[in-house]
Amino acid sequence: MVHQQVCGRNCAARADPLVNSLTPYERRGITASMFSRRRALVASMLAPLAGTLVLGRSAAALAGPLEIIDRVKRSVVAVGSFQKTRSPAFAFRGTGFVVGDGTLVATNAHVLPPVLDSQNQEMLTIALPAADGGAAQVRVARTIAVDSEHDLALIKVEGGRLAALELGNSASVRDGASLLFTGYPIGTVLGLFPATHRAMVSAISPIAIPGLNARQLDTKTIKRLSGKRYPIMQLDATAFPGNSGSPLYEPESGKVVGVVNMVLVKESRESALSQPSGISYAIPIQSLIDLLESTRSGAGN
Repeated sequence: MVHQQVCGRNCAARADPLVNSLTPYERRGITASMFSRRRALVASMLAPLAGTLVLGRSAAALAGPLEIIDRVKRSVVAVGSFQKTRSPAFAFRGTGFVVGDGTLVATNAHVLPPVLDSQNQEMLTIALPAADGGAAQVRVARTIAVDSEHDLALIKVEGGRLAALELGNSASVRDGASLLFTGYPIGTVLGLFPATHRAMVSAISPIAIPGLNARQLDTKTIKRLSGKRYPIMQLDATAFPGNSGSPLYEPESGKVVGVVNMVLVKESRESALSQPSGISYAIPIQSLIDLLESTRSGAGN
C-alpha cells in the first residue's frame, strides 16, 4: 500500500524526460509539486524563445511576396511613343515587361502605335519609372517580332540591359490559382507608378465561343472560330486598358505565366454583350515563349 501511494505521487514525474535527466538520488527526493514547479519554470524560460521563432517564420513568409513584387516592378515598363515637340512628349499606350537577355520588352501587339509620325520624329519608346519617384527614363525601341494571332509583340530597347523576368509554365496553371499582375492601369494620369493587383484564375477556356445566334457573330469572332483556337485565362480581377501587356505571375516565384490582354480577348468573347463585363483575361505565356524562340532562330514574324 505504501508503495502504491509513493508511485501515485511520483510515477508521472519519473516518466518525464526532465526527471529522467536527474540522478537517482535527486529523483528519490522529488515530489509532484516540485515537478510541476520545475516544469513551469522551464516553460517560462522557453516561452520568449518560442515566440521569437514563430514570429520569425511569419515575417519571412510575409516578406516573400513583398520581395517578389518589388523585383517584378523593376522589370515592368510603360510602352508608348515619344515626340519632343508634343505635350506631353511621351504618349502612353500600355504596359510591357523585360524578358530574354534584358534588351527585349514583351507587350500586346495592339499596344504598339499603328503609325509613327516620322516627319515629326515620333519614336517608339519605353519609359522606366525612377526609383526615387523622379523623372522617368525614356529609351528608344524598335519592333522585332509580332504575333497578331495571340496579340503579342517583342520590342528591342536601346541602352544597357535591364532586369528580365523569368517565364514560367502556363500549362501548370489551374482554375483557382492565385496570381498577381503589375502594370499601369490608368497610364501616366497619376504619375508613372506600377500598381499590383491580385487575381484568381476563374476559368481556362477557348479564345472564342460560338454565339447563340447569327446576329451575335461579327467578322472578328467568325475569324477566330474558323482559325486556331487556344486557351485563355479568365481572371476575377478588374484590369483597366493600361494593364494591357502586364505580366501575370506567381506570387511565390515571380515566374510569368500569362500576359494580360484587355482588347483581343474581349472582342472575341464579349462581342455578344451590349455592355462590356468587368472580367479580365490573359494570354498563356507559352505563346510568348514561342515568339521568343522564333526570334532566336531568325524566323520572327
